[in-house]
Amino acid sequence: MTQHAHDSFKIIRDLAPDFTPQLVIVCGSGLHVIIDQLEDPIAISYSDLPGFHERAVEGQAPQLFLGTLAGKPVAVLGSRAHVYQGATRTELLTPIRTMKLLGAQLLYATNASGSLRPEVAPGHLVAVTDHINFLFQNPLVGSNDEEFGPRFVSMDTAYDPELRKLLKECARSLHIPLAEGVYLATLGPTFETPAEIRAFRTLGADLVGMSTVPEVIVARHCGMRVVVVSAITNLAAGMNPRPLSHEETLAGAKLGADNLIKLTECFVKTLSL
Repeated sequence: MTQHAHDSFKIIRDLAPDFTPQLVIVCGSGLHVIIDQLEDPIAISYSDLPGFHERAVEGQAPQLFLGTLAGKPVAVLGSRAHVYQGATRTELLTPIRTMKLLGAQLLYATNASGSLRPEVAPGHLVAVTDHINFLFQNPLVGSNDEEFGPRFVSMDTAYDPELRKLLKECARSLHIPLAEGVYLATLGPTFETPAEIRAFRTLGADLVGMSTVPEVIVARHCGMRVVVVSAITNLAAGMNPRPLSHEETLAGAKLGADNLIKLTECFVKTLSL
């Protein structure tokens, strides 16, 4: 697994020898519009990068993009590995570890989520404050690689409060509503049942999705700071008059895409690392 990260690092270095990203951005379903904002991007297919998961779901692009956003060098992962796709431990670990080897200090992840709060409707953006891992898997299980981090990792402030404060300041300056909430990750690929959603609300969840948690864990193990923004695409099961579908997820993502681009650009421009 370590070798995959080093091999991918060498391939990227050969293609972009002088490029050192300040942060890595992960695009959620329907949110790859961020890629269109990059200046002079270099695109590298995941199929050319050992250990990267090649099979993207609809609304994602299985490519790594290196470019400039708001005047800063960034790496953008056009898709992520999902556990429900059968992604291996290697595929969950390698992309973030490769970005760490390239020099990225911060993970800025986006995702498409269902809302458990009626007032946070489709089109809203939410800054994630914490997570509940109902994937019942952890990419750090197994032998630990001391090169990247310690055996045991604190998750007390996994979602960096200072970065979230900066994100909120950007949202206020842009007059973009930005809620906060706890993200609960389920294994998928089935959507949740109404009974599960009622249980999740009791547990303290505000958002639900099928991603993000593995990369947050890997990033924190690497010592990277983390900020996550969810685009609300639908109200969760039992709160929505229509059956849930991935088509609805993609349509809902479009509602918040413009605000997400503006918020992301402001955040990156204001960021000081």
